[in-house]
Amino acid sequence: MRLDDPETRRRLEDFIRGASGAATVAIAVLERMSGGAVQENWALDVRLDGEPRRWVLRTDAAATVRESLTRAQEFAVLRAVHDGGVLAPQPLYLCEDTAVTGRQFFIMTRLPGVAAGHRVTRETTLVPDPALLARQLAANLARLHRIRPPHAGLDFLPVMLACDCITHYRRYLDTLSEPYPVLEWGLRWCELNAPANEDVTLVHRDYRTGNYLVHDGHLAGVLDWEFPAFGNPIEDVGWLCARHWRFARPDRELGGIAPVGDFVSEYERVSGRRVVPGALRYWQVMANVRWAVIALQQLERYLSGAQPSLELALTGHVVGQVEWELLRLTGEREPEARFPVPSPAPGRGGALGE
Repeated sequence: MRLDDPETRRRLEDFIRGASGAATVAIAVLERMSGGAVQENWALDVRLDGEPRRWVLRTDAAATVRESLTRAQEFAVLRAVHDGGVLAPQPLYLCEDTAVTGRQFFIMTRLPGVAAGHRVTRETTLVPDPALLARQLAANLARLHRIRPPHAGLDFLPVMLACDCITHYRRYLDTLSEPYPVLEWGLRWCELNAPANEDVTLVHRDYRTGNYLVHDGHLAGVLDWEFPAFGNPIEDVGWLCARHWRFARPDRELGGIAPVGDFVSEYERVSGRRVVPGALRYWQVMANVRWAVIALQQLERYLSGAQPSLELALTGHVVGQVEWELLRLTGEREPEARFPVPSPAPGRGGALGE
């Protein structure tokens, strides 16, 4: 069933009419958006009682990733983080009736801005002040990490601390017909260096360049809330600093946009939590193991024939690069005792919207 065929559009208009309470609903635009390697996003321009609305319809892709939440669960996470002051799309309407479009979906607000990592890390017109963007990302993540278990409506989320991650990834690698000794090496390193005590908060688990929108040089919102869990908050920091998410600027450790010190100083200020260099290194190692596992799962989706996507096929080829990075990170070199001094922040005032 195609979302943009006339009959599906009519059923979708009926659903929106009932959910919104509008007397008249007319869909002006319903187009598949670029990006979204795991789920499908559709630009949805609607007129409610003559008033224009710019939304996004988010639904399941043809082939799923086993770790992804359902759309109903993702909707609940979005509602919790939006209520918590995190910059993210506002969830509006959830539809679990597959008779409408053939799949579960929800509708959320469409935020302005550019998410493409190759542009955000390269075009100075998009990010004229990288240190400011780094601080905004830090403050936003700190607000997310204020949400702790138990939390009403999020009891379906797993707890994924370091030992849970190790067990989960090792279990997956054991199902594969081919061995990946460097990934096993990385897991063993994580096992030997696992933190003795861990804070537990809500973690996005895909907080990175490419998954946030930049508008007029500022953070507009974070996207793709399909992998969250309750876990160690430094996992999100390590993921953001993983080499693969630096795109055009591998020299800038913080997602290809800035030195990590610009982020850490603000994150520590807003969260009241220290980011120790050794802990960050640990979660960078774990991030690379996890990214390799996800890349192999994406390749499985392609090889299954359910989703003949060149993007999925090519994703499987990053595993060798990830293995090289794992070997580099798990060498004998000790992390620096402190982070570089952050960039000057003139006139930072209330720019973070805290």
